[in-house]
Amino acid sequence: MTKVHDLLHVLDQITGGRCVRDIGDIFSGRNKFVVNKTSNIPGKACMETPGLVCGNLDAEVKKIAVTMTLTECNIELAGATGVDAIVAHHPIVEAANSGGVTMRNYLELYGLSVFELHEAFHGLHPGIAFIHGHKAFRVDIAYGGIPGNILYVGRAVDEVKTLGDILDRLDAFMGIDEEKRMLFAERNSRCCDSIIETNVATGGKILLGARDNPVNTIIHIFPHTGFTPAHLEKVKSEHPEADTLLASISRMGADSALVAKARELGMNVIIGNSHAMEILENGLPLAYAIKRLLPDVEVVLFRERITSTPIAMAGSSVIRDYAADIAERFLLPNANKVS
Repeated sequence: MTKVHDLLHVLDQITGGRCVRDIGDIFSGRNKFVVNKTSNIPGKACMETPGLVCGNLDAEVKKIAVTMTLTECNIELAGATGVDAIVAHHPIVEAANSGGVTMRNYLELYGLSVFELHEAFHGLHPGIAFIHGHKAFRVDIAYGGIPGNILYVGRAVDEVKTLGDILDRLDAFMGIDEEKRMLFAERNSRCCDSIIETNVATGGKILLGARDNPVNTIIHIFPHTGFTPAHLEKVKSEHPEADTLLASISRMGADSALVAKARELGMNVIIGNSHAMEILENGLPLAYAIKRLLPDVEVVLFRERITSTPIAMAGSSVIRDYAADIAERFLLPNANKVS
């Protein structure tokens, strides 16, 4: 019989001992993967505590879901499908990741235990670099002393000769043709050609250079982690042979300071997978590793699919009429509100 403490042990094995095992790991400073994240918005700081966040160590586990970010949709799907434990990549925060309510009551209602990994999982495998067409010979998960400011420097794999090869490789790995077919089917089903979907809208693109530009050494960054033009200049000085700046997970605009610095340094600039694809880049390998170490437990992947729909076509005609009526009668400034 597999229990929650067995899953914690497995995650600690996978991460090479990076998980929190007791309360002392959180406040002693001995676990460097217990990290406070804040952009100084009052009351919105987050402490990452890799390992078990909430749950009963002795509870039985028959089914595990691996997800990227815990949401109320994850909790509801888990409750409806017999999931006992959810392993989330991203850190979990009270209310923010549990539908605006306190977490323990919600999770206990469905008998769920939840885990997080995030920084404790970063740097464990070369897969994201490989998917993007290079083999990293340098990996820094706190470049410039900033936790989570991940940097890869790598050389293009044999199959990748040009920027265009990187784009084609990403489309193949991430199944973009299938994502486009799904979007086409949804547009037809909902009779709305204006629906937009994340994975189709955020595909790879070249910001500086052309498809046939040669690629050799790649500086691979994740702009949302705090990577700056000064960082790029420093990395380029450390690796003067680097010819291409590749950004994934998050992306910068063509008019950004990072692109301007890359232009100054004579580099190509290409955008890779968005954050929405990390469930396949990091989540799926994690799920396979858990399954190998806990072969008697069912492991599933929770994937989000986010779409943008004009409100005039959102939902059924009945719910649209309801929404317009509620807005008109209760939410507008001059509405005749009732208690």
